[in-house]
Amino acid sequence: MDIQNDVLQFKMNIGVKKPDSIKNKEVKCPFCDRENLTDIIDTLDSIIYLKNKFPTLEDTFQTVIIESDDCDGDPSKYTIEHLTNLLTFAIKKWDELDSTGEYKSVIFYKNHGPLSGGTISHPHMQIVGLKNIDYNKKISEEYFKGITISSHFGSQLNISTHPIMGFREFNIIIDDTEYIPQMAIYLHIVTHYLLNHFYKGMDSYNLFFYKWAGKIICKVIPRFVVSPLFIGYSISQVSNQLEVHKDQMLSLYKKEFELINK
Repeated sequence: MDIQNDVLQFKMNIGVKKPDSIKNKEVKCPFCDRENLTDIIDTLDSIIYLKNKFPTLEDTFQTVIIESDDCDGDPSKYTIEHLTNLLTFAIKKWDELDSTGEYKSVIFYKNHGPLSGGTISHPHMQIVGLKNIDYNKKISEEYFKGITISSHFGSQLNISTHPIMGFREFNIIIDDTEYIPQMAIYLHIVTHYLLNHFYKGMDSYNLFFYKWAGKIICKVIPRFVVSPLFIGYSISQVSNQLEVHKDQMLSLYKKEFELINK
């Protein structure tokens, strides 16, 4: 059986130089030092899009979106207006890099918290052009199916019944960029739920964005110590309490969900 496992070469000589303000609070935040930022590509109010100063991945083009000038911010704390502007700006930059035709695929993601794989705590997203890898080859339609929590016209929020990693993953699905405001509301709800009501001590998650079947999808994955079954055998697990999470969210965020229907 021929198993293809595309890999990215990690540049250790650059990786060791990266500042780690998540683990070491004494490290000066480079994204707060705005006057000394270099290779800025574009800006929108407090949002800055620039080349990654520490490009650790071979055969890629790495960029960063600094989400705001608030070092302690995150989507759960932003106003819906700011989050909508951020998503609109970021998705536009993702599209622009993808449309160059220079990459097999372009990935767009966010790390938040000590278990997310990130090193800088200041809120930021990353857009990376992959010259030799097509991320779609390892993605399945099943990953985006789930128990619907809320849906309205061109937008939907569900909790995955076939998660990529497990145990509980949330999918925000919109038909096109017209529905980014709805995506912003859903993202605000999910991130706030994870950090405040989901699990005691919960402090980490990832956002992964996909263009799939003509839709734009944001998958929100809470991060814990990864299951050994997933690490060793690529076996995902799913919680038997998905309906509990659905009901809890609908109760806690009734007013926020009502905004979707306006």
